[in-house]
Amino acid sequence: MSTTITIACPIHFRGCGRGNRRRLEAGPEPQPVPREPGRVPRVARLLALALRIDEQVRQGELANYAEVAALGHVTRARVSQIMNLLNLAPDVQEAILFLPRTERGRDPIILRDLQPIAMIADWRKQRVLWQQISKQIRGI
Repeated sequence: MSTTITIACPIHFRGCGRGNRRRLEAGPEPQPVPREPGRVPRVARLLALALRIDEQVRQGELANYAEVAALGHVTRARVSQIMNLLNLAPDVQEAILFLPRTERGRDPIILRDLQPIAMIADWRKQRVLWQQISKQIRGI
């Protein structure tokens, strides 16, 4: 005499990478996270990249900025431009990282606007210049 056992539990299929491979997972299907409109400004992404590269060089994962340039297929001068963003005052860096998303058109602040500010060693002067730039462009 055989008995039939039925197990009921929620499952869903999850796509794994490229192709048609799917994986069966237990539990209800996760709800998709709604995306905010617009895109993160390029200078914010470049500053985040500079912070990550600096951390990797400090930890020894990357030998130096020349290796970064070779891995990224860019010139050492371009890496220097990006890494110069680390010379900005911490509160200016924070303001850049939290710039509002660009919904349409060009980004309000570009790397060329920040390069002269990053060359100044005095953080007080940097803050004054940052305030001027941020007031000129959409009242950030």
